[in-house]
Amino acid sequence: MTAALRAHWPEYLIEAAGLGAFMVSACAFGVLLFHPGSAAYAALGNDLARRVVMGLAMGGTAVAIIYSPWGQRSGAHINPSTTLAFLRLGKVTRADAAFYVAAQFAGATAGVAISWAFLGSRLAHPAANFVVTVPGPSGVVVAFGAEVAISFLLMTVVLSVSSTRFQRFTGLCAGALVALYITFEAPISGMSMNPARSFGSAVFAADAIASLWIYFLAPPLGMLLASVLVPARARRGCAKLDHPPDRPCIFCGQGRGTQSPPATGQLRVARSQERSMAIHAGLSNVAAETEP
Repeated sequence: MTAALRAHWPEYLIEAAGLGAFMVSACAFGVLLFHPGSAAYAALGNDLARRVVMGLAMGGTAVAIIYSPWGQRSGAHINPSTTLAFLRLGKVTRADAAFYVAAQFAGATAGVAISWAFLGSRLAHPAANFVVTVPGPSGVVVAFGAEVAISFLLMTVVLSVSSTRFQRFTGLCAGALVALYITFEAPISGMSMNPARSFGSAVFAADAIASLWIYFLAPPLGMLLASVLVPARARRGCAKLDHPPDRPCIFCGQGRGTQSPPATGQLRVARSQERSMAIHAGLSNVAAETEP
C-alpha cells in the first residue's frame, strides 16, 4: 500500500480533483437551472427542458474530464463503481483501487463544500438541495432497479467500446449516456451511478441520508454484473476511459520506466501475447527446418 501511494499519488489526486470538478459543475448548473430565482429557470419553462440542458452540461463535463490531460493519466474513473468493476476484472490492483475509491469520496465531498462556499443559500435551497440523488415518486425499489440498470448499461458500453479499435470514443459514449440518463432517468432514481457522488451531496443534505444505501449498493452491483456478463472479447481493454498512446499508465505499464506490478488482467494479456509469439516463432523454425 505504501509503495503504491508513493508511486501513484498523482493519479489518486487526479481522481479526487476530477470528481470534485464534476460536483462543482453539477452544483453550479443545478442552481442555474433549478433555483426559482434564476433567469434560466424561468426561460426554460419546464423540468424536462431543464433536465435536457442539465444533461448536456454534465455529459459535456464528463467528456471534458475524461479527455483532459489529467483524465487521460488517471483513467478518469471518478466513480467507485467503475473502479471496483475494473478491480474485479483484474485490471486494477487492490492498493490502487483502495486509494482511488478513497480519493473519489474525498473529492466529491470537497467539490460540494467548495460549491456551497461560493453559492451559499442558493445551493441549499430546496429546489437545488445540494444536487442530492433521491428516489422519485415510484419509490425505493424502482429506484434501486433503475440504478442497477443504468449502471449495468454504462459499464457494458465502456468495456465493449474500449476493447475495440474505437477505444478513443469510449469517453464520448459515456458522456452521451450521462446526458440521456439525466434527461430521462433522473425523475426515477435521481441518476447517480456513483456512490461517491451521492455521498458528497448527502453530507450536506440530511434528508438524503435515508436513501443513501441505494446508491452505495445498486451502482456497484450493476457495474459488477456488467464485468461478469460481457463477452470475453469486451474485457481486453485497459482500465482507462481514454488511453492515448503517449500517456503513462499505471494499469498496463505503458510509458513508465518503473511501476508497481501490473494487475492480474494485464498479466494475463501479456502472457497470452508471449505465448502467441513463442508459438509463431516455433512454427517458423519448423518450417525452415523442413525446407529442402
